[in-house]
Amino acid sequence: MHSTEYFKYKTTPDIFLNISHFLDHFIMLIFAKAAYDAASYFKLTYEDFIIYGVFGFVLFGGAAPAAAYLADKYSRAILLVIFHFGIGISAIFAGLSSNPLQLAISIGFIGIFASIYHPVGIAMLIQNNQKIGFRLGINGVFGNMGVAAAPLITGILLTYGNWSICFIAPGIACLIYGVLFLKSFKLGGKSNLLEKNRSSAKFAPNWYRVLTALIIATCSGGFIFGSMTFFIPRYFEISLENVTSSILLTGVLASVVYAISSFTQIYVGWLIDKFSPKLILLLIGVGQFICISLSSVTNDLTLFVIMILAMGFVFGQIPITDTILSRYVPETHRTKILSIKFLLNLSAGALVLPVSSIMLKSGFHISSLFSVLGLIAILVIISALLLPSQKTSERLDL
Repeated sequence: MHSTEYFKYKTTPDIFLNISHFLDHFIMLIFAKAAYDAASYFKLTYEDFIIYGVFGFVLFGGAAPAAAYLADKYSRAILLVIFHFGIGISAIFAGLSSNPLQLAISIGFIGIFASIYHPVGIAMLIQNNQKIGFRLGINGVFGNMGVAAAPLITGILLTYGNWSICFIAPGIACLIYGVLFLKSFKLGGKSNLLEKNRSSAKFAPNWYRVLTALIIATCSGGFIFGSMTFFIPRYFEISLENVTSSILLTGVLASVVYAISSFTQIYVGWLIDKFSPKLILLLIGVGQFICISLSSVTNDLTLFVIMILAMGFVFGQIPITDTILSRYVPETHRTKILSIKFLLNLSAGALVLPVSSIMLKSGFHISSLFSVLGLIAILVIISALLLPSQKTSERLDL
């Protein structure tokens, strides 16, 4: 049997896809915590150095449609195998970089391989249409735990090592897990619903309006998510002066924020299986606006508490858009639509680095970034108001 045919209808239990989601976000955010140490090593300022991470963050979203195309042509399973080995090898090369350009190129390759997970892994997850919101919530928690683990583990490695080992050690771990992931595959069953969706390939009514609303939510949410996950560790180093000046402890506190707030996704996932996603997204947008705006004018322990609430609303948005897509988009088009969604989402997140670099160089304080994010959250509210109501009979996930 041809190797691609062997993988064509393979799938894997949710737990393996969830761990892969953890690794995806963890690897992408090593640079966020290690950048200050690496900048010192290469004798550059932090403001000048963070621009070297742009390649990775742009390609994290930009390469998603190519990953979706290859997954549809060959198989989702084989692309996910490539994902694990690709990010592992790229991370090791990043740690071995001898100049900023080499590091930027290596992070670019991390972004290329990391781009595979969201359009391909999420499509494989929602291939099984049971309790999509709840299962996406759990999957999201794993991804957010990757976000939480990045500053914590990177902080530990920086304390006892340097920026280089921060990339090499996780890269080796990804290679080891890649082998375990490969062994986890089983033959996936084809449900009647799956076959029905494949044969009809029809979108649900009002899907144009839905996609318009989701484009707004995806772009604004991507910029907010990218900013919050990248800058909170550094913001804590600056704004928790009366709490601690330790790089390790600020990394731990950032990880605590991400870890606690990440569980919001499970609750939100449960809510959108029970209630209207339109209402839940509206409440999420309002919460983001209030809490992120407050985070820009607070410090020390007050900032820490407010940031937990703010990140809870940011993380809570993640399963909503994917659940809505599963209700309006047939299975045959989900990988492609998800790839476009993540292209927009992660590309918006990639704009964080050049925009913030310009702002910081122009004399703005890092707190000003959070003021801007609070205003951008208004677009999430607008997207919720644009969403139509959907009859149960029109849903494509039932």
